[in-house]
Amino acid sequence: MKLYESLAADVASLIEQGVMREGERIPSVRQTSQHHNLSISTVIRAYLLLESRGLIESRPQSGYFVRPLRKPAAATPATAAAAAAGSIAAALAPELDVSHLVLSTLRSIEGGSVPFGSPYPDPALYPHARIDQLANGIARQQGHGHAASLPPGNPELIRQIARRHLENGLAVDPAEILITAGATEAINLCLQAVARPGAAIAVESPCYYAVLHAIENAGMRAVEIPADAREGIDLDLLERAIVEQDIAAAVVMPNYQNPLGFEMRDAGKRALVELMHRHDLPLIENDVYNELYFGSGHPTSLKCYDREGLVLHCNSFSKSLTSAHRIGWTLPGRYRAQVEKLKFLGTLGTPTLPQLAIARYLQHDGYDFHLRRLRKHLAQQARIMAAAVRRFFPAGTTVTEPAGGYVLWVGLPDGVAALQLYARAQERGISIAAGDLFATGPAFRHCIRLNYSYPWTPQAEAALKTLALLAGELARRAPAPGTALR
Repeated sequence: MKLYESLAADVASLIEQGVMREGERIPSVRQTSQHHNLSISTVIRAYLLLESRGLIESRPQSGYFVRPLRKPAAATPATAAAAAAGSIAAALAPELDVSHLVLSTLRSIEGGSVPFGSPYPDPALYPHARIDQLANGIARQQGHGHAASLPPGNPELIRQIARRHLENGLAVDPAEILITAGATEAINLCLQAVARPGAAIAVESPCYYAVLHAIENAGMRAVEIPADAREGIDLDLLERAIVEQDIAAAVVMPNYQNPLGFEMRDAGKRALVELMHRHDLPLIENDVYNELYFGSGHPTSLKCYDREGLVLHCNSFSKSLTSAHRIGWTLPGRYRAQVEKLKFLGTLGTPTLPQLAIARYLQHDGYDFHLRRLRKHLAQQARIMAAAVRRFFPAGTTVTEPAGGYVLWVGLPDGVAALQLYARAQERGISIAAGDLFATGPAFRHCIRLNYSYPWTPQAEAALKTLALLAGELARRAPAPGTALR
């Protein structure tokens, strides 16, 4: 390839990749000549070649500009879903690629799929605009010197979090609170503080896949303990695992667990904390859904029963107030110094403006009113979707009755594989979360998780009916009892 052809190919590639965009001026002939150590005549020949191909155009006394590219036809939800379905080939392979499957699901939702498979609540339910307005106002008043707050975080937000805990029945020492970039960072920091790579970490089963990812990324091993859809983690089996498998710590979600939706009874929470105390083991509490209860009162947390500093409470505003800014916190008990050190070494600090904006919202903008309205909506949505599943899905389908949160756990009839249903649903523009994501083995490959936070519209109902029909077709084709997949 000649020099001018090589230069033209490089510029064309940048245009196709969107680095140089439609209407933008490209570097002048003289600049390009100097930067690439080419003669001016060589650059001119390259630009003339690009112009002949319709990629750039010359404007007198202005230079060369990128021409409008021919736009492909807009993707419809169906075509976007079909593309997503094609991309899950790796997920359907014998070795399940969990991260690929999650990413494919999220991309299909971005492309217009019905968001039954979304791990996030409907953004329309949250006051994102108000939080942004508060942040912008603070930036105008106080300037832009708010890049990040060093650990433990902004004092005013810490004060508001301590007040909120007190209002919900838990008196905490503000000095224990450490602000994080969402609950995910809080859990990761706590894992690193209490265990080393190779350690065994007990979790509920089914378990939210982000927790399984966190354990895997830390080089640790998840030990799955069965959880009941009403009572939570099996404490007898947990104690047996502690004795027999050298458990280093446990990670649990006691309130509105994802995906089962249960709230552990107070007696169960107390017994769990006492069990961990007996064995002197840390207990990481993921309590991100604790504000999304459907009952008459706020649930207790495991931290309420901790007298030894072994409970590392993790929480965030992502599910209750705003997911856009990813502000969370942890109460790490006796591990606080180590968690703070890991936070500082890892990300140095947490952005200050969103901390200040959330603190101001908590103080002045009716957080409780917002939560009451949010809880009422989610409880109504849960009843509607659960009733629709019972009505439309084939015989043998089971569905949980969540006490809070925004997800349903659906058990499919014998022989219906969730990944097959997932692929067929994607082809029709419907996303679901396959049960395979919530365990390290095949225990839940006959289950799916559905998000009910989005509006129940005629389109949503039609999508659920389609999903039910697909499940029915798979059930009819399933092997006879006795040979079904278990």
